[in-house]
Amino acid sequence: MRQITFREALREAMQEEMRLDERVFLMGEEVAEYNGAYKVSQGMLDEFGPKRVIDTPIAELGFSAIAVGAAQNGLRPIVEFMTWNFAVLALDQILNTASKMLAMSGGQVGCPIVFRGANGSAGQLGAQHSTAFESMYANIPGIKVISVSNPYDAKGLLKSAIRDEDPVVFMESELMYGDKGEVPEGEYIIPIGKANIARSGSDVTIVSFNKMMKVALEAAEELAKENISAEVIDLRTIRPLDWFTILESVKKTNRLVIVEEQWPFASVSSEITYRIQKEGFDYLDAPIRRITSADAPMHYAPNLVKAYLPDVSRTVKLVKEVMYMSK
Repeated sequence: MRQITFREALREAMQEEMRLDERVFLMGEEVAEYNGAYKVSQGMLDEFGPKRVIDTPIAELGFSAIAVGAAQNGLRPIVEFMTWNFAVLALDQILNTASKMLAMSGGQVGCPIVFRGANGSAGQLGAQHSTAFESMYANIPGIKVISVSNPYDAKGLLKSAIRDEDPVVFMESELMYGDKGEVPEGEYIIPIGKANIARSGSDVTIVSFNKMMKVALEAAEELAKENISAEVIDLRTIRPLDWFTILESVKKTNRLVIVEEQWPFASVSSEITYRIQKEGFDYLDAPIRRITSADAPMHYAPNLVKAYLPDVSRTVKLVKEVMYMSK
C-alpha cells in the first residue's frame, strides 16, 4: 500500500469531498495563495478556484461567523485555523451559535461545518501557542470532537466529518503533518465515535489520542521488552467517546493507564476514569492512573517543555505501578 504524509491525507480528504459536493468549500488564513500555513491545502486553489478556496483576514471570529452563516444556509464549510490556540477568538461562534443552533431552532436549522487545524504543543512555542483543547471542546453539547494520530485516520475521519450534519471540531498536530503512513488510494471513511485498538495486549490497557499515541505505542514497545503486554487504544473521537471499546479492554487486562496532552483538571482522562470506575469497577485490579501535561502554562525553555509533556519513561513507570511492579 502507498505511503503518504499526514498533510497529504488531509488534502486528499478535502479534495475528494469537494469534487463530490459543490457545497463544500475551504476558508482560512493563507489557505489559498500561500497553499496553507502547513501546506495542507497545496494546489487546491488551482483546482477549485478562489470561490471555494478562500483566503481570510487574520480575524478568526469574523471568518468563523461567515462560515457558520454559510452552513446554516445550505453550504458545508471547512474552516482552517492556523492553530487552535488562535481559535479561542472564534469560540463565541463555535459555542454560542454552531453548537446550539439545531436546539434553538427546534431542529429546523442545522450547522454542518468542520473547524480544523493544529492543536497542542509543537516544541518551543511558548505558553500562548501550546495548549491542547480537546477536553474544552468536548465539554460542549452539540458538537463532535475528533483528534487523530496518523494519516489513515486523518483522511477517513475528515471525510466523515465533512459529510456529518453536525458541527465538528477536528484536531491535528503541527508535529505530525510530515508523518507518513499507509493510506489506500480508493474511497473509504471511518465512522465517527469508534476507537481503534492500535496494539493488542493482555496485561494493561493504555488509552491515548493525537500525538500522544506515539508516547503510548513507544511505551508499549519498552514494556514488551520486560514481558508486559500492553493493549493500546487510540480514541480518535473524543466526543462521542467509545466507552465500549475501553471497557471491553479493561475487562480483559484489569488495569488502565491514560496518556493525554491535556491539563489534568476536568480533562478527557478525568471523564474516562469516572465512567470506567462506574461501569467497570469490579474488573479493575488496580486504581486507574493517568499522565497529563503539567497543571501550568507551558514555558519556552527546553527543560521546561520536556518537564511539561507526557513522555515514555513516565508512562512506563505508571504501568509498572498499576502492575504492582514498581520498586
